[in-house]
Amino acid sequence: MNVVRVAVVQDCPVVFNQKATLEKVHSLVIQAAQKGAKVVVLPEAFVSAYPMGLDFGARIGSRTPEGREDFRRYYESAVEVPGPACDALGKAAKDAHVFLVIGVIERDGGTLYCTVLFFSPDGRLMGKHRKLMPTGMERLVWGFGDGSTLPVFDTPLGKIGSVICWENYMPMLRMHMYAQGVQLYCAPTADSRDTWLPSMRHIALEGRCFVLSCCQYLTRADCPKDYAAIQGDDPTTLLMRGGSCIIGPLGQVLAGPNFEGPSILTADLDLGEIPKGKFDFDVVGHYSRPDIFRLYVNTRSTLPVVVSTKDDD
Repeated sequence: MNVVRVAVVQDCPVVFNQKATLEKVHSLVIQAAQKGAKVVVLPEAFVSAYPMGLDFGARIGSRTPEGREDFRRYYESAVEVPGPACDALGKAAKDAHVFLVIGVIERDGGTLYCTVLFFSPDGRLMGKHRKLMPTGMERLVWGFGDGSTLPVFDTPLGKIGSVICWENYMPMLRMHMYAQGVQLYCAPTADSRDTWLPSMRHIALEGRCFVLSCCQYLTRADCPKDYAAIQGDDPTTLLMRGGSCIIGPLGQVLAGPNFEGPSILTADLDLGEIPKGKFDFDVVGHYSRPDIFRLYVNTRSTLPVVVSTKDDD
């Protein structure tokens, strides 16, 4: 029996403060490891903000100086990959001796991306996934990922991959993850509504995999005083209420959902449950019909500037 203990961390960053957030991440990952976890997952955009309630002063045809300033401090608190912040996250994984899957805001040139980073227990950055499709107003502040960052990592504890928030509603993206044999399907999110849990149960059933989903528990008091959220300035206002959960490959809820406050949820996963589930349903195997349906995935990097030399002709 191949059993692995996993943890999903439900908490919040120190909004727009990269240094303080990285210190908090280190503490949270150590706490999860002390509970016996070997795989630790943190929410979407944890370093160092999912800007819930902000509009960055944008209207069609106009932007405000205050909104540009909000973007500047968001940009300054983002993470370069690789870079010093990545090194700090790698150190957290190494000190806790865990596989760490964490949502960050990645800074690349003048653009921000909603990204998940994967670290091994020796602190090595294994790779990343950039969110393919920002939702709604997210498109104002985040760029679009491409097919070059859709990894599933084969580790001694199982095959680990991640799909971010409403990407989980993209059937073809899910199919690509299943085709890579994902076993520990990580779903960091900012969606704390009641509808999220049934989505996670559906994905676990569909992919016959374990689903590890975590969301922030964020109040207005956790944000800067000049954080111009549409929800107002009452420090008790709840901006994200959690709902983190761990689901088994037959859709059973193994932990959560938790809506009460910050927490670290754990579960012991028996990977032997995955082939038991695939006995009667393997969406990329005996339950597929490739003679009728086929999926094409472009995993090439799509660069905006390609330099061609005379020798290339």
